[in-house]
Amino acid sequence: MRMMLTRKMKLPAAKQYVADKLGITMEQMHDSTFMLEYRRDNGLGVIMPYADDIYGMEAKCRIAKKLDIKINSVDRFKANAQI
Repeated sequence: MRMMLTRKMKLPAAKQYVADKLGITMEQMHDSTFMLEYRRDNGLGVIMPYADDIYGMEAKCRIAKKLDIKINSVDRFKANAQI
């Protein structure tokens, strides 16, 4: 959704952009089991994290960096934390 709004992309183009940035295929991106492991392995956060999984703001920061997108809450967090 973020790619559709910020970069004015249609849904298929937005999905392809994300898949390309992550270095995976569209089939892999639609596979929930693959994506769970991919997100966990790359520190992008998961819906139901275990005790040692990355979640919250740390996951958002990594997603913003990996996809090269601007996320307002990440920018505000970095400004307030003086990072």
